Amino acid sequence: MESLNLIFIKNYYNQFASLFDKSPVIYFCILICLSFVAAKIIDIIFLRFLTKLVSKTKTNIDDKIISVLHKPFYYSLLFVGFNLSIKSLLLSDKFIFIISALLKSYAIIIWSMALFKIFLLLINWYSSKSKDSKTVNLKLLPLFDNIGKIIIFLSAAYFMMISWGVNPVGWLASAGVLGIVLGLAAKDTLANLFSGIFIMMDSPYKEGDYINLDSGERGYVVSIGIRSTRIMTRDDVEITIPNTVIANAKIINESGGPYENERIRLSVGVAYGSDIEKVRKILIDVAKNCDLVSKSFEPRVRFREFGDSSLNFQLLFWIESPEAKGRTLDSLNTSIYNAFNEYNIEIPFPQRTIHLKK
Repeated sequence: MESLNLIFIKNYYNQFASLFDKSPVIYFCILICLSFVAAKIIDIIFLRFLTKLVSKTKTNIDDKIISVLHKPFYYSLLFVGFNLSIKSLLLSDKFIFIISALLKSYAIIIWSMALFKIFLLLINWYSSKSKDSKTVNLKLLPLFDNIGKIIIFLSAAYFMMISWGVNPVGWLASAGVLGIVLGLAAKDTLANLFSGIFIMMDSPYKEGDYINLDSGERGYVVSIGIRSTRIMTRDDVEITIPNTVIANAKIINESGGPYENERIRLSVGVAYGSDIEKVRKILIDVAKNCDLVSKSFEPRVRFREFGDSSLNFQLLFWIESPEAKGRTLDSLNTSIYNAFNEYNIEIPFPQRTIHLKK
């Protein structure tokens, strides 16, 4: 009885196989259907496993990434089944190669689009995170965005050429020679480009900072570009400085400390014989009565040295923002001069005696 069952199964299998041999189209259709079923089953298992895995994390960025990866993963499995199914047909090798290359190209396009979306998700997520933590210069994010897109595009083009049997080595060599020619022709532009990248990475200043350059420029940083940096002076004149120049310059960032406040040292000389305590009191009272001086910090007076013809003091006070330095010094100098005149404190000045020979 058992041998009869084995004979029946064997005959049934031979008839089924002979049907496929006579009708490869039926075999192809069955493989296509099995490809859909297998791709769907594996995709469901994959999604359930990863969804359960990322549910333990605190952020939702991984959930978005899995949602984006769902489509290319499913279609990649489906295309593998299609490729195997096509080979079952009695077609020429050239036609099978074209169909296979088309499937690979479509898969590369789908994966490239998915990587673009994931890259944008990561850039936006890291940008929002950086605004809260202040751990990265936000000006770098557009730069990283463009570089990432270029890398994804070049990688897609590389794999596309391989799928169509094109050797990319020759193209890469031509691109290298072209890059050398363009680099020599635009060396100044490239120097500004790399200097701009280094400025953004090193962050010696940021937009809105009040800076001084050793060349004499002083003002607010309006924008930091890839090629140049723009500064708005106190005269409302915008100065554009190439990044190669500003990268090699000495920069004094008056807004670079932990606070926007800035301490100013005002030097004052009085004549020998003056009452030191009275001078201290006058300078402190003048600073406290000035509206431009910060009230968050107490002004101080330091007796620095015995000069050639004067006792030299320094008034140390704080201002709220660097652009108020000029107006504050003007107001304090005027008040100090008037107060010294009122209390008969002499401000010495150099004197010379000339003897005329008869």
